Amino acid sequence: MSMNREGRPSRPEAAEGQTTTFTGNRALMLEEPLIFEMDEADGTGLDFESAPKVQQRLGGFERIRPISLPGLSEPQTVRHYTRLSRQNYAIDLGLFPLGSCTMKHNPRLNEKVARMSGFADIHPLQPADTVQGAYALIHELGRWLITLTGMHSVAMSPKAGAHGELCGLLAIRSALEARGDARSVILVPESAHGTNPATAAFAGYGVENIPATSRGRVDLQALKSRLGPDVAAVMITNPNTCGLFEPDMIEISRAVHEVGALVYCDGANFNAIVGRVRPGDLGIDAMHINLHKTFSTPHGGGGPGSGPVVFSEALTPFAPLPFVEKQGDRFELIEEETAGEHHGQTFGRMTAFHGQMGMFTRALSYILSHGADGLRQVSEDAVLNANYVLRELDDVLDAPFGASGPCMHEALFSDKGFGGGLSTIDVAKALIDEGFHPMTMYFPLVVHGAMLIEPTETESKATLDQFIGALRSVAERARAGDQSLKAAPIHAPRRRLDETLAARKPVLAYREPSQAEAAE
Repeated sequence: MSMNREGRPSRPEAAEGQTTTFTGNRALMLEEPLIFEMDEADGTGLDFESAPKVQQRLGGFERIRPISLPGLSEPQTVRHYTRLSRQNYAIDLGLFPLGSCTMKHNPRLNEKVARMSGFADIHPLQPADTVQGAYALIHELGRWLITLTGMHSVAMSPKAGAHGELCGLLAIRSALEARGDARSVILVPESAHGTNPATAAFAGYGVENIPATSRGRVDLQALKSRLGPDVAAVMITNPNTCGLFEPDMIEISRAVHEVGALVYCDGANFNAIVGRVRPGDLGIDAMHINLHKTFSTPHGGGGPGSGPVVFSEALTPFAPLPFVEKQGDRFELIEEETAGEHHGQTFGRMTAFHGQMGMFTRALSYILSHGADGLRQVSEDAVLNANYVLRELDDVLDAPFGASGPCMHEALFSDKGFGGGLSTIDVAKALIDEGFHPMTMYFPLVVHGAMLIEPTETESKATLDQFIGALRSVAERARAGDQSLKAAPIHAPRRRLDETLAARKPVLAYREPSQAEAAE
């Protein structure tokens, strides 16, 4: 297939026995150019009368060259964006098996509640008397998070998971400095989330790795042998990124506390244990919760996130401002360091305002819809679905930790056994031809050619069977060394691109062909 300058097919070439087309379209999968390339001279969706000169109002800043916006009619514009939307894979189209991401369905009830007047149209600078309902919702959501985790307090202001990690580490650092015991190192196991070491380094700590055992869990003896007076904390993910629960968590916490350090838990995988395990009972001092992963608020898309952090009693005084506190029959937003019951030694603010109201509303709607028993069933069904995927595929895909027992919320496979030089990316690209979004690839790093699959609890057995059948077919081809997999995807709007080049030299703005050629 010939490609034009932007890497799109300029005119498709017919395969043997097929007839070529002029448009580049494949049935109802329509080839769509950039909107700038659809520009028509004097094209517009509106007719304007001659406008009076406005130079006197622009103070000398009137335009001296064309604005370079495409001219299109309204039907052209609507069709352009509708066609683009059809090329976007989303949870409303099918299973999203991204391991470590918990891409679950967002119930429409949550969306309806989040759009209710009084939640959707409030402003963070409104007087407290006018947002008592919103404060009550934030306080109630915080109460649920404290109850479900068995912790002492919660900070609702962090905007996302990594932001929550930073919040927890800043509280830990403040607590250590308050007792005159500033430390320099944070230990991060191999099985932790990838953001953990980055956050520790951003907070100013040195980062040291703790190896995993052959069973995919933290090496307890290696951890104990490294603990010392320079260790500020251990950042541990539980369940970890191998999809496994850490059975030594209580012993890990005890050992860390004995040397005066603290325990941070990455709660991104809380969806696997909510209602069954309380992190506070495991000796955790701080843990962030991704509301979009556990309590079904929208995930991704560049929109607002939310990563509340729960704290142990020891860290509660150092939690950030602001926070909502109930005082009699009223709720107050506490923004002063000296105010409130537990926050006398706060490290300050994580953000200007309190948090993401839309995410709070959706999360509490989800929690109240399920109740405590329903949330427990959510985690049980998520684990059941992951183990179903694991056992239905472990005869054609290598499961490096499959022999150590059931997994938790995600099934982990490797590329061991593939023939003909085929790799994980070939399997993933072939899944696109089967109509599925690929799983998480090459993560966690402790497994060569990793394929991490998290089906979540919201997928039916019928959907899982269809996905398993497609992946089994591709895996069998990979084991047989089928070289046609290297050409996949064949039926997608785009063929396989140079992803390394795209990451290193992204083209982020459109330039006229003459400008682009001059730049080259």
